[in-house]
Amino acid sequence: MTEFLDALASGGKAALGFQAIFICLLAVGLNMHFGYTGLLNFGQVAFAMLGGFGIGVAVTKWDLPFGVGILVGLGAAVVLALLLGLPTLRLRADYLAIATIAAAEGLRLLFKSGTATPVTNGTQSLSGFSGGFTDLCPWDPTRTFRILGARWDGRDLWVATVGWTIVALCCLLTWLLVRSPWGRVVRSIREDEDAVRALGKNVYAHKMQVLVLGGVIGALGGMINALGTGSLNPDNYQNAYTFLAYAVLILGGAARVLGPVVGAVILLFIVSFTDAALRPLIENGVIPEGLLTVPDVARLRFVLVGILLMALLVFRPQGIFGDRREVMLDAR
Repeated sequence: MTEFLDALASGGKAALGFQAIFICLLAVGLNMHFGYTGLLNFGQVAFAMLGGFGIGVAVTKWDLPFGVGILVGLGAAVVLALLLGLPTLRLRADYLAIATIAAAEGLRLLFKSGTATPVTNGTQSLSGFSGGFTDLCPWDPTRTFRILGARWDGRDLWVATVGWTIVALCCLLTWLLVRSPWGRVVRSIREDEDAVRALGKNVYAHKMQVLVLGGVIGALGGMINALGTGSLNPDNYQNAYTFLAYAVLILGGAARVLGPVVGAVILLFIVSFTDAALRPLIENGVIPEGLLTVPDVARLRFVLVGILLMALLVFRPQGIFGDRREVMLDAR
């Protein structure tokens, strides 16, 4: 019973921690791109990487204040969105998908290359940039708190507090935008951009605005991830996170404001709870090692997530809160 309660506490902490916030913000940005507009962005993690490294490089290499580092990260995300959108948004959706996934992997390799190492520290990681953020903590960052059975140190709790506040503001912004005249145009583009163009609307401009907005939200997620880990390494921003964000979006429901939030909380809870619950059972001999070993647990938890997603796509393809009509529309 104690092990089960500990597993619940571990799952709850993971569901509310900075990694859940990171994935959630990536998915909120993708919700603007894919859920509401039909843009196939497969390189969302590139915006996150620029957001994180924007703070790290600005603070540690350029000796700029922490607040200026945030602006640098957001500005870099805007520039990337413009560079990706200008040549591709007038073309079919698959061109944007190819361009974004290539840009994300290319940026990761560039940031860890020898040429960029003097700026990014490459594979040696970049650290020492979060002091300005920690100084804003209203409580002792070294203090330990116990919340819902889990132990949180003051710094992690501060990151989670700021992170979920940002998530709430981004969701509020999404809710306001999609219910505005601009949002109705955007959703119409997803359904039939030729019809929207025939009505005199600038489809290209609206797509660009959505790409920039979703990229900026993804950059905020990268900043939270950087502050949570306390270091920056290009390998911490691999394309797998983009597809994990899509899984979260599908799980919660595309084109729903709270879909990414619910999806991220559920997914991170399942992953952490499975790990924390199975390991004691194997170590205590309840599960024979011939059947399952401790190293296998790390892979099994994602197998379970895959089975969950497969079942969801079969029985409820629109996700938990989604509308079946939303997933029947072609991305353009």
